Amino acid sequence: MIRRLSIGIGIATLAGIASAEEQRWIGADERLEATGDVTYVEMPGDDSGPTTIAIAPDGRLWFTLSSGNAIGSMSPDGSDIAEYPLPHPDSSPRIIALGADGNMWFSEHTGSRMGRITPQGDIAEFDIPTADSQPRAIALGADGNIWIGMFAAGKIGRITPDGEITEFEIPTPDSGPRALAAGPDGNIWFSEFKASKIGRITPDGEITEFELPRPNAGPGDITAGADGNMWFVELAGGIDGIRTDGNRVGRITMDGKVTEFRIPSEGGTPINIAVGPDRNVWYTKGRSLGRVTPDGEITEFTVSDTDARAVGLSAGSDRQPPERLVNRLWFTDPLNNRIGYLRFE
Repeated sequence: MIRRLSIGIGIATLAGIASAEEQRWIGADERLEATGDVTYVEMPGDDSGPTTIAIAPDGRLWFTLSSGNAIGSMSPDGSDIAEYPLPHPDSSPRIIALGADGNMWFSEHTGSRMGRITPQGDIAEFDIPTADSQPRAIALGADGNIWIGMFAAGKIGRITPDGEITEFEIPTPDSGPRALAAGPDGNIWFSEFKASKIGRITPDGEITEFELPRPNAGPGDITAGADGNMWFVELAGGIDGIRTDGNRVGRITMDGKVTEFRIPSEGGTPINIAVGPDRNVWYTKGRSLGRVTPDGEITEFTVSDTDARAVGLSAGSDRQPPERLVNRLWFTDPLNNRIGYLRFE
């Protein structure tokens, strides 16, 4: 089922025009504006739990179904929804991203495996050498490999397109690497949730760490911004046994200078972050999407008329420098078992 609604976001609402335009890849110089038109696609399962989402080169949407223990895909218009069960039960697929081989790759958080799914839905799995490593975020590196953050193991992993895995120990013990992303410098940047640091690893495994201004910042998801810096969210509340005082968006330059911007809304926590079709950074938080300009001005927009939990977020760049973007900002809502998008014109 597809449902549409319009929200006020401080510009003219163009729901009629937006509804007529199909998803398309935008040019490198295009900078679109949000229309206020939100569309939801209901998932067919009762509680499949769509978590994160990525966009294939043909425009098809691929997403993890954490509660359903499956990978899902659908056409941009919400039709042709397919679900592919994972071979092992209770694997908890978490993050999905496009690989250099044209396949989609995903982490199995409780299964301690990496998965690969072809456009036809064929799944292969690769065991991570460290048991119970809890792989979370993944991203395609400039070297053509997929990089992995191993939350419980305190390591960063690298997997080649044919499944060969190499692990790199983070200097700070038990740092809890929660998320990672490819930077414009050709390196991989990652958040150290338990250590309140941002790390950087070169393609050959050399790691540098940068401390955040506060010891309980709780850095989470991270992405490359259109301004050439890395942007990340800081979680708030009690998460994974840690009390954090985040509720901020952070920016770190290539030489490690950190700036934090406090999110105006209290309560709840930001979860995922991505670059939108307007080239600004956006994040998910509860029933809202937040927009952050390059100078740190934050505006939040409610995108649901019911209780919601917006989580995964993508306009196509998939934790990489934003060179491939569509004219929609997609997000998941596992609380309501649906996937939505905000249109841009």
